[in-house]
Amino acid sequence: MASWNPVFEPGKTAVITGAASGIGLALARKCAGYGMNVIMVDIDAANLAAAKATMTGPVETVTMDVGKIEDYQALQCKITAEYKGTISLLVLNAGIAQKSNWADSSYFENVLQVNLFGIIYGLNSLLPLVTRSSSVEAPAAIVMTGSKQGITNPPGNPAYNASKAAVKALAEHLAFDLSKLSPTTSVHLLVPGWTFTGMTGSAPRQDVTASRREKPAGAWMPEQVVEYLEAKMREKKFYIICPDNDVNERLDQARISWATNDLVLGRPPLTRWREEWKNESEEWIRHAQFPDPNAAHETQG
Repeated sequence: MASWNPVFEPGKTAVITGAASGIGLALARKCAGYGMNVIMVDIDAANLAAAKATMTGPVETVTMDVGKIEDYQALQCKITAEYKGTISLLVLNAGIAQKSNWADSSYFENVLQVNLFGIIYGLNSLLPLVTRSSSVEAPAAIVMTGSKQGITNPPGNPAYNASKAAVKALAEHLAFDLSKLSPTTSVHLLVPGWTFTGMTGSAPRQDVTASRREKPAGAWMPEQVVEYLEAKMREKKFYIICPDNDVNERLDQARISWATNDLVLGRPPLTRWREEWKNESEEWIRHAQFPDPNAAHETQG
């Protein structure tokens, strides 16, 4: 299989965290299909082994905890020794979603350690390998998985929302810095819609462990997210905000704009979920119109 994107060329190396299931696994399969060297990273050794058994090509699994800097340092040493220290595609995708209350410090610590520091440690350890691998002839890319909950901030899971809001901020800052320091390294913030993975259940939110086997009609499959990601990378998009079978791009734009206007217009926070704002927010979101995002010519350096 040939790719339009030199990042996905045969023989290039892809490192994907959270690769044992869901979007990470779908992307690992995509990369393997292009003949890339694929390093699948996950904390679940059994799921990793099962995933690898379904794939062909130069695929290697690494069982590690992304919330531990020493595990990333060991991975860096491995890639330096066995893959000539090159990474053409780095996908920081691992995440967890727990729910608890404001009095539970371990809830916040666990979620932030994986979702936020799992990305920070990955950049600390592997970013130098990515930028050293990148050139005009052989560009590299970094994908960081965020969430719509980190943008619109629906009530109910403050630790998860905070972690994903922080991922968005990190990705934006990294894209800005690399546009000057390593302009051939692109950065992409992947924001899935409702996706049927180990992070989704019967409601269109990424905050519960999947317990049902049948895909809900409104959800996308992980493979659809990966196809959308690849298409938007082709367009050099930084923000890759995926629709699903229930929510189209215009509705995402309207919801994000309403949430942003809480700040701009000096409204209370989270008005979309406040009873006294319910009718106004629903009416505005229903009728808001925006330019076609597919017609925008937004690129990175």
